[in-house]
Amino acid sequence: MSEHMQEKKILSDERRYQYLISGINDYAIYMLDPQGHVSSWNAGANRFKGYVAQEILGQHFSRFYTEEDRESGLPARALKTALEQGKFESEGWRVRKDGSRFWAHVVIDPIYNEEGVLLGFAKVTRDVTERKEAEDRLRESEQRFRLLVQGVTDYAIYMLSPEGTVTNWNSGAERIKGYTQDEIVGIHFSRFYTAEDHNAGVPKQALSTAAETGRFEAEGWRVRKDGTRFWAHVIIDAIHDDEGKLVGFAKITRDLTEKKRIADALEAANAALYQAQKMESIGQLTGGVAHDFNNLLSVLSSGLEVLAMQRGEGSDTRTIESMRRAVDRGARLTQQLLAFARQQPLQAETRNLNRIVTGFESVLRRAVNAGIEFEVDLDRNAHSAVIDSARLESALLNLVVNARDAMPDGGRIVIATRNVTIGHHEAGSLAAGDYVRISVSDTGTGMPPDVARRAFEPFFTTKEVGKGTGLGLSQVYGFIKQSDGDVVIESKQGEGTTISIYLPAVVSEAHEDKRAHVERVLIVEDEPDLMDVAASLFTSMGYDVVTASSGREAIDMMEQLDVDILFTDVVMPNGMDGLELASYTRTHYPGTKIMLASGYPLPALKQRHGQDLNEFAFVNKPYRLSDLARTLRTAM
Repeated sequence: MSEHMQEKKILSDERRYQYLISGINDYAIYMLDPQGHVSSWNAGANRFKGYVAQEILGQHFSRFYTEEDRESGLPARALKTALEQGKFESEGWRVRKDGSRFWAHVVIDPIYNEEGVLLGFAKVTRDVTERKEAEDRLRESEQRFRLLVQGVTDYAIYMLSPEGTVTNWNSGAERIKGYTQDEIVGIHFSRFYTAEDHNAGVPKQALSTAAETGRFEAEGWRVRKDGTRFWAHVIIDAIHDDEGKLVGFAKITRDLTEKKRIADALEAANAALYQAQKMESIGQLTGGVAHDFNNLLSVLSSGLEVLAMQRGEGSDTRTIESMRRAVDRGARLTQQLLAFARQQPLQAETRNLNRIVTGFESVLRRAVNAGIEFEVDLDRNAHSAVIDSARLESALLNLVVNARDAMPDGGRIVIATRNVTIGHHEAGSLAAGDYVRISVSDTGTGMPPDVARRAFEPFFTTKEVGKGTGLGLSQVYGFIKQSDGDVVIESKQGEGTTISIYLPAVVSEAHEDKRAHVERVLIVEDEPDLMDVAASLFTSMGYDVVTASSGREAIDMMEQLDVDILFTDVVMPNGMDGLELASYTRTHYPGTKIMLASGYPLPALKQRHGQDLNEFAFVNKPYRLSDLARTLRTAM
């Protein structure tokens, strides 16, 4: 091909290329000289920027930039970057001829000739305003969603990676679980589970279920940062991308602790109502049977009396006596049944419960064996209650005997009194209010829940055949319910049992113990029989009697009760003797009158203990009622 023809072909190719560039409408493609002036212009540039070629050729390309970008020197940096790196690419706002803005994607390439001399720059601009606006709308939507999620405080809403790692965190999660975002992001979500659930693999199972079925939902205990637990309702949803690949999980947690507490309280109230209705029904049935049985026993008893008179002394006497004893046992049985059915007449009066316990303490102590530690823990400010004191003593004895039988290898029994204020149905079926509680606790074998639920039912017993009628606790239950109180069992198998009696407290001073004005005497005697005799003598003289079997026990009792008279044996084998106790009482309780008693004659005691005996009233053993009365009247 000739040189002329070759040049003509080159010019033809360049012209076709120019036509191609000029005809493109979707891209602004134009040339800049090395200083940045526009040297060519195509239809796309005309459409995007609004300038025709005659208007823009020779103008600096910085005209298309915003005022802010021009002030910051962006056009010059763009050309410099293209020269240094061979290309400049960016996105930003550009300005049309009419002053409106559009979002542009810009590429600037340097153009060199064969000798490497810079001829200028090729600049390609595309209007991507619609894409930008769509991205902005999406970003704003995502931002609104983030703000919405962050603004939710009643729900913990956060994302997990496919492996279960926390990837984001909202304010509700921080409020409910206690962790800040910086503390928890990147940590595995199993941290929120209890040790039991963690060991059982519950977190892993939750993610597996969500991944396989698309959703996991459950309720259970979860753990806060401070270690406390809350009852949570949890939903885990699997999140997949457009291709169906698992990209993580959305987890929503709600704190339902209060709702669960209310539900549990309602369930407990329903259970208590059911138990009360069941016991009431059993009581009505038992009372009817007992009354009828009593009538039958009356016929038998009267018939035996007539038969005995008709037969006189004879061979049938032994048989009749055996039958009479059987009738007596049957009568006692019906009395127990009537006590459970709350159909026994009560001799109720306002009494100080501490005084009932201390006055009956010696009997309770004798009911246990030497291998059991017996402790009395009385609240000095315990309120009074309207109660039949004799039946309360019987109830306490019943509970102490049961506690003793639950500790064949020894243990500890504690009788305690406390003032309590309870809410509605917090103790059995009792209404809210002030109560005084007497509890008998032991460290014995305890009861499983199913046994504890039936413990008050008549004839229900876990003892061996012949070792119990199953009516002891039934009597206690019936008597206390008849006294407007309730009985609550707390027991754990292998650890022991506490049975608490709740009685309405008599708080008003107008209803204080009717015997409050009677002087109280504390009898200290290590011989149980002598203690009982002395207690009977002082009681017959109208004193309120409490007893102790040692000096240490007497001091403990004086710390709990106001004592007007101390009556103590001088010689006691264990620990503090009577004279030491008397001296202690005179020092610490100067208002208490003191009377000493001993089987030794007074001169012999003076030789042994010195003249200190002259400071106290003294009576010789054995003493009679008149001796006590005379000593109290003259010496005190």
